[in-house]
Amino acid sequence: MAGTEARDSDVVIVGGGLNGPALALALAQGGLSVTVIDALPEAAREAEDFDGRAYALALASQRMLAALGVWKRVADRAQPILQVKASDGRAGQGPSPLFLHFDSGEIEEGPMGYMLEDRFLRRALIASMAEVPGITRISADTVVAQAVEAAGVTVTLASGGQVRGRVLAGCDGRASGTAARAGIRRIGHGYGQLALVCAIEHELPHNGVAQQFFLPSGPLALLPLSGNRTAIVWSEDESLAPQIQAMDDAAYLQALHLRVGDHLGAFHLVGKRFTYPLSLSLANAYVAPRLALVGDAAHGVHPVAGQGLNLGLRDVGALAEVLVEAARRGEDIGALDVLTRYQAWRRFDATLLAFGMDAVTRLFSNDNPVLRGARDLGLGAVNALPGLRRRFIREAAGLSGDVPRLLRGRAI
Repeated sequence: MAGTEARDSDVVIVGGGLNGPALALALAQGGLSVTVIDALPEAAREAEDFDGRAYALALASQRMLAALGVWKRVADRAQPILQVKASDGRAGQGPSPLFLHFDSGEIEEGPMGYMLEDRFLRRALIASMAEVPGITRISADTVVAQAVEAAGVTVTLASGGQVRGRVLAGCDGRASGTAARAGIRRIGHGYGQLALVCAIEHELPHNGVAQQFFLPSGPLALLPLSGNRTAIVWSEDESLAPQIQAMDDAAYLQALHLRVGDHLGAFHLVGKRFTYPLSLSLANAYVAPRLALVGDAAHGVHPVAGQGLNLGLRDVGALAEVLVEAARRGEDIGALDVLTRYQAWRRFDATLLAFGMDAVTRLFSNDNPVLRGARDLGLGAVNALPGLRRRFIREAAGLSGDVPRLLRGRAI
């Protein structure tokens, strides 16, 4: 939808991927009006093609989607994550005998998370937005300028239209134009790795087990999908990854089988294969006058622990709670002191986790024999301590720390 008339909303959201629609639902259900600006056409967002993309949703993220009315649309498509296994390894040699094993049975709340394909989550968010009053969607249009004024913010669209709001939320990814136009700088670095992403259908059941093999060139994640299917996120050295991606399917599967082993039996590719570069990218600030950054726009992390979307949804829950409660108190929701509450809530937690994943990636993405021995002992030691293991499980499930109300399954 495009046009030249101005539209007024309490919050203007730039980005129609996953965090943007989730934030729109949270705000609208809390009584605020929202406009979502999406660069992609609606048909592209609603495409049913399976391309291998899937997300490991922590239990807290699932609770939030349930509270927003989204989970009922995807529950039958989700695969519970019942166990997580992490181990060192080398291609063709199998995993180390010292490993880390998390079992959902060690916590009372149930599965520590769920795997859900991108296509199902995208469509569920769109369908849910269509049913909630107060949400306006603008598709196939981009923001080319933003101007902050005393009482609000105005964005100008490539189509020539303008949208006004009291707060501008940047949910537009690592290359956030919202952040750049506000003068917010970023720090970070590349990992010298590319992620090779695909999905396989296999002969033997995965039994709801997610596996992480730490190979010398980068981690390889096997993430269980519904049925006998598994999503693969294979981090490989950037000097070798393009050669692997250029292989035909038979050669690609042979290279993958060397790393995965035989525990899933014979397997074949389903859907598309694609790659993306891996890096750490952190915004120097999450807020500016009348502006807040959410998800990858604030913190782009390595996928080693599958926490990218979960971090974004925690941002969504926190920002929505701050804005809705401020509006109920009669405060100006775009005032910097209000937005700073969101930054204070989320920045330390997200940065700590980002650097934690950075350290794990650096520690495990090498073949140094001293480091290999030390990290294997570390995995084995954690695995041998039930109290510490349970603490890690609760952290992975998103149940630790100052959890926003929505991620506890409660309305704001």
